Amino acid sequence: MCGIVGYTGKALALSPVLEGLRRLEYRGYDSAGIALVVTKGAPLWIEKRAGKLSNLEDSLGDVIPDAHSGIGHTRWATHGGPTDTNAHPHLDNEGKLALIHNGIIENYVELRELLEKRGHIFTSETDTESVVHLLSDARKAHNGDLAAAMREVCAELRGSFTLLAIHADEPGRIVGARRNSPLVVGVGDGENFLASDVSAFIAHTKRALELGQDEVVDITSTSIVVTDLMGNILTPREYEISWDASAAERGGFPHFMLKEIYEQPKSIADTLIGRTQGLNSEITAGINLEGISKVVIIACGTAYHAGLVGKYAIEKWANVPVDVELASEYRYREPAVDSSTLVIPISQSGETMDTLMALRYAKSHGARIFAVCNTNGSTIPRESDAVLYTHAGPEIAVASTKAFATQLIAMYLLGLHLGRVRGAIDEKTSIEIGNELALLPAKVEQILETVEPLRSLTREFKDSTSMLFLGRHVGYPTALEGALKLKELAYMHAEGFAGGELKHGPIALIENGTPVIAIMPPSNSLLYEKMVSNVQEVKARGAVVIAIGDSDLSSAAHNIRIPTSHEYLQPVLAVVPLQVIAYEMAIARGNDVDQPRNLAKSVTVE
Repeated sequence: MCGIVGYTGKALALSPVLEGLRRLEYRGYDSAGIALVVTKGAPLWIEKRAGKLSNLEDSLGDVIPDAHSGIGHTRWATHGGPTDTNAHPHLDNEGKLALIHNGIIENYVELRELLEKRGHIFTSETDTESVVHLLSDARKAHNGDLAAAMREVCAELRGSFTLLAIHADEPGRIVGARRNSPLVVGVGDGENFLASDVSAFIAHTKRALELGQDEVVDITSTSIVVTDLMGNILTPREYEISWDASAAERGGFPHFMLKEIYEQPKSIADTLIGRTQGLNSEITAGINLEGISKVVIIACGTAYHAGLVGKYAIEKWANVPVDVELASEYRYREPAVDSSTLVIPISQSGETMDTLMALRYAKSHGARIFAVCNTNGSTIPRESDAVLYTHAGPEIAVASTKAFATQLIAMYLLGLHLGRVRGAIDEKTSIEIGNELALLPAKVEQILETVEPLRSLTREFKDSTSMLFLGRHVGYPTALEGALKLKELAYMHAEGFAGGELKHGPIALIENGTPVIAIMPPSNSLLYEKMVSNVQEVKARGAVVIAIGDSDLSSAAHNIRIPTSHEYLQPVLAVVPLQVIAYEMAIARGNDVDQPRNLAKSVTVE
């Protein structure tokens, strides 16, 4: 959730640190701060403010400190409210050691009590401040070796964290560590970077290093040393970032979300390249799929809805039972898992803490882990047996659009491949479906060319207090995703229901003028007439029906046409107008589209 940036190099550090924080704003935050090393031995230059990054920038005025190393942070409040005092960085009592932190320190209370007995004075409500005081003591015990102190402190901490620290006596040096929270190294020319996301330094370098669990990194402008907590030197894997800085810019669109909606044809096409024809060992390289008796999909939020669609496809094409589980609930009910279980964690960021912990539970019980992820080098792919990377590119808006579309594509590809491995689907059928998949980018493009009327239609309902979404079969998780997007962006009550469940209680919500969006199955589907009946049920009780389908529905007040497709693939198309409706509703209601209130892009705490 929070954003972390560290820079040391030839440039004045304020600029690359602020630039990195701007590029991390999409992650969600409620305060921001910077600490710089200006003169050896002097107190650190520090500034931090509650609220948006612009508040911090305004407080700086025209000041550009003569500092070549520093750290910056955007905080999403956990312990203590979003105030100037609770904002990061936090300092030791000498004002020489500064620390920033993502995650949660679970044993901070006992650490605080211990440190207060030693004479440390605390000024904030945060769990992080316990770490900076502990690190200050450890550094003194290690004769000023900040990396050795960091290793000792990390061994004492419980919880999840990314930590970056600087000290006034060591200009040009930054020490970081990670456990269950993202941290990557950017390798530059005469400069190096640390960040929670590669987007923070993508304008400066495409070279990055992965950091593993409980690893400590020590950087200067010309050196990078990575160790484990015992001090053993490690060799991290280097990889090249496959997108450039322009991909993280709005490119003429008023909001990142709208840009990302319009990027979906390319993202879908990129995810499909080379993966649609028959058996493809590249899809599941590194994992044995023989003898699988059950598939379990674990995910949160939008990714969970992609998993629900995946259940339909995998059970149909691979003839294997599939459970879809909320990752946040999964391990706490102690489910039965064994070596014949294939577990599929789905995560855009690859750092979603609920999903990561569910993955670890399943892996500890012998399950085979096959991840679906959009972020190269992130924790979930590294801890899985194999990974199918989607190619959505950077998704900056908090509300997911193109990541969801490519997760759907990944579910279809996996379903087809697993079906071939198990002999449940023949080559001819899988190729036919593969050909249908290849048509989706053009069909999404066609929808995007005709969504303009949705702007005025959406505004007709901007004062509604509630909106309901109906669907059957794969249309049901599509309805859930449409409702979630509206909740995230418009801050209005929205619910998705299976069409057949209306009469079992939810129809009581319908009153005169209630807008109801019906995701209609393809007109040749056996379920089409069932959905027509559901539409009649809500219309008879005063609902205003908006139908999304491949043909007009005479009983609907409004029709939104999408191209005809294979029934299982329809969610890729039907979700596009739902995304546009949520976007337009947020605009109409005056909300922040890219950074909705209370939300964060990458949820790295349970």
